[in-house]
Amino acid sequence: MSLPVRPCPIVLAAPSGAGKTTIARTLVDNPDRFVFSVSATTRPPRPGERDGVDYYFLDDAQFQGMVERGELAEWALVHGYKYGTPKKSFAEAAASGVHLVLDIDIQGARQVRESVPDAVLVFILPPSGEALVNRIAGRGGEQREETRRRLMAAHTELQRAPEFDYIVVNDQLDDAIRQVLAIVDAERLRASRMAGVEGEIRRLQREIDDIVKRSLSS
Repeated sequence: MSLPVRPCPIVLAAPSGAGKTTIARTLVDNPDRFVFSVSATTRPPRPGERDGVDYYFLDDAQFQGMVERGELAEWALVHGYKYGTPKKSFAEAAASGVHLVLDIDIQGARQVRESVPDAVLVFILPPSGEALVNRIAGRGGEQREETRRRLMAAHTELQRAPEFDYIVVNDQLDDAIRQVLAIVDAERLRASRMAGVEGEIRRLQREIDDIVKRSLSS
């Protein structure tokens, strides 16, 4: 027997090249448990991208309207375009009984911490500096200066790791995914996430009372 559990949003953040996006995509391959958070953005769609599936494509005025109405859990300006996470995504995932998975940067994760206290923040670490360099370089198309920029950003972002709820080292991808799933399972056992736990405790107490009464009367 298990009690109903309120699903929690899972926020994955990491320096560029640590592998958070790969982990996030693996999680949402199980749609019965996880759903990917679709971000809003002001950048134009790329070939093959679909509105409402890959992103919510907005113009500047539409995006700013969402900011002013408090409809975004987090947002940031990245390479000249605005990106943000609609708050409605959290309610929709909760109503469907699944965990919302956010693949966002460290700045965005800190904003989610403030706007969605129920969210679970997981920082993905690379196993070594060398591994990070190799992963960034392995993407192809990275110029030396761009690789250097990403590494310097990673150097700063690593300082934020202690602010997160959990830290997972992505040395072997399968192990990292198992660890993230273990975190989700552990969070499901939190008393604060269990619906009706007070009622269940009272039921057990009544049963104990009945047993005690019967034992005294026999």
